[in-house]
Amino acid sequence: MRILVVEDDPTLSRQLRDTLTAEGYAVDTAPDGEEGGFLGETEPYDAVVLDLGLPKVDGLTVLRSWRRQGIAVPVLILTARDHWHDKVEGIDAGADDYLAKPFRMEELQARLRALIRRAKGHAAAEIACGPILLDTRSGRVTVDGRVVDLTSFEYRVLAYLMHRKGQVVSRTELTEHVYAQDFDRDSNTIEVFVGRLRRKLGVEAIRTVRGLGYRIDEP
Repeated sequence: MRILVVEDDPTLSRQLRDTLTAEGYAVDTAPDGEEGGFLGETEPYDAVVLDLGLPKVDGLTVLRSWRRQGIAVPVLILTARDHWHDKVEGIDAGADDYLAKPFRMEELQARLRALIRRAKGHAAAEIACGPILLDTRSGRVTVDGRVVDLTSFEYRVLAYLMHRKGQVVSRTELTEHVYAQDFDRDSNTIEVFVGRLRRKLGVEAIRTVRGLGYRIDEP
């Protein structure tokens, strides 16, 4: 899963990037509304953390522009303003959730997980596919109750496929959602990660759809 953080406070931006990366996300950051708006228009994200008080272009203007263009990515607004009318304005502009500063990082993580799950059509924190169980809260993966040890990128690939369970996902799409913008992307490595996952999971859940990509199904 790939997240965009648009935040002008360099300390908070760094904390968000490090925390979300440690949780298994690919994270891009932008220091102002101009760059953040451009990234949101040109890159595929699974969720956005958007500050309202941004330099160059404010967060509400960025959000309204995305929604006018039909960009439906889930957006969690961050703001130092905590008045009810500010929340209403943010929601009316197209935000999916709202978090006032200061906040606990654990709450932001929980809200992001919920936004992504709902956007992909999952209500529960745990996503199951046959004997495979992915706990989005802890990042733990089990097969028939057995914990499977995955690398960061293996987890990202599996998590994206699990969130898109039953749907064909191309190698290009996987590449765009498991790597951050500044990473040296190579779609060929996706095949390597899928091969490792098949061996580690020990079940035939990840299927290759010839010429199209991969799909995870009930084994």
